[in-house]
Amino acid sequence: MSPCTARFSKSANPVTIKTFLPADDKVGDLTVAQYLARLAAEAVSIINAEDYGRAIYDLALRRALIQIGEDVVNIAYDAPLDMPPQAQIEDTERRLFELAETGRYDGGFQSFNDAVALAIDMAGAAFERDGNLSGISTGIHSLDARMGGLQRSDLIVLAGRPGMGKTSLATNIAYNIAAAYEQEVQPDGTYKAKNGGVVGFYSLEMSSEQLATRIISEQTEVSSSKIRRGDITEADFEKLVACSQMMQKVPLYIDQTGGISIAQLAARARRLKRQRGLDVLVVDYVQLMTGSGKGGENRVQEITQITTGLKALGKELNVPIIALSQLSRAVESREDKRPQLSDLRESGSIEQDADVVLFVFREEYYVKNMEPRDPADPKYAEWESLFDKVKGTADVIIAKQRHGPTGTVKLAFQAEFTRFADLADPSFSQYEEH
Repeated sequence: MSPCTARFSKSANPVTIKTFLPADDKVGDLTVAQYLARLAAEAVSIINAEDYGRAIYDLALRRALIQIGEDVVNIAYDAPLDMPPQAQIEDTERRLFELAETGRYDGGFQSFNDAVALAIDMAGAAFERDGNLSGISTGIHSLDARMGGLQRSDLIVLAGRPGMGKTSLATNIAYNIAAAYEQEVQPDGTYKAKNGGVVGFYSLEMSSEQLATRIISEQTEVSSSKIRRGDITEADFEKLVACSQMMQKVPLYIDQTGGISIAQLAARARRLKRQRGLDVLVVDYVQLMTGSGKGGENRVQEITQITTGLKALGKELNVPIIALSQLSRAVESREDKRPQLSDLRESGSIEQDADVVLFVFREEYYVKNMEPRDPADPKYAEWESLFDKVKGTADVIIAKQRHGPTGTVKLAFQAEFTRFADLADPSFSQYEEH
């Protein structure tokens, strides 16, 4: 309360204040009356507080853009050896993306109250989402039951020996998520995934055509080998055409660049999120990527840089990243072929940086190779019994999970269609490990 208001119970305005000041006094080049009128005209009221805040916010964004622009020009002129043009482009794109997403390109502390509000919002979203999952559904219910779906910002490592089907499982999950995509409008006019999501798939090993063939085979139940050979009936071809028309609307984007670096991958992921949206990222596979450091680094250091970069990218984009990884040959030399965390190839950083580690293990693959050559061999009946028990099944071993239990999920696997699915026969539950 002003002195005028407290003493005389009058509002402080140019008219009331003027009577207390000598009329011939000057404030700079202005008379007292002119000065008071100017103060009143330029006073900021709370009526337009929101507009004032937006103006300040816009000016802050412009200052940030000016700073980024000045850095681009200065660094380009200086031409430092440790920042070639491509690296500068990637760094600038990262800063611009962060500015567009958050309004600033530096971090900061968040109050615990805000963190609690976010946790409650996540619980509310899980309550409303199909399947009541806190994360994005993989489309495989038994896996979702153990993991609660794919959690945002998590790095999920999916590992296995060649032939176990890790690419097939990743492809199945990616397509399931993209096919289930439903969006809803937010209060600010933007769109957000209500179910499913937009998926980016980095296929470093297979071409986009090979990947599409696998998905078509899975959806139509026409063998992928028959599709490649053209050994299909007219009915099969009609199914392929119908499936392809349906798949054109699915938000699944494939990048087939081989030997991509972690910096290039991050730049392209930011671009995809900005232009199309992004809810899940899949990388097939880590060992085919290159680091962004200087030459001379050993492979362990390079893999460490890649996994650390993927974890940071997941947090930056706020999306789960499924990164496929090979396992070391040590698995083959053991009698028990079930993989362990120590089998993760070339770097302990994969285990360290991952929020979830999944192993794909198909005992059928190993049992099949143990088949006795002579059907008359007394051991053949024993082998046949074991093979019938494991045929068409696969284990997804949850070896690490920061916010959930570990254990094994038993799935069905149809090799001819490269498809993983929930087991329909409840009798298989007797083989599930807890």
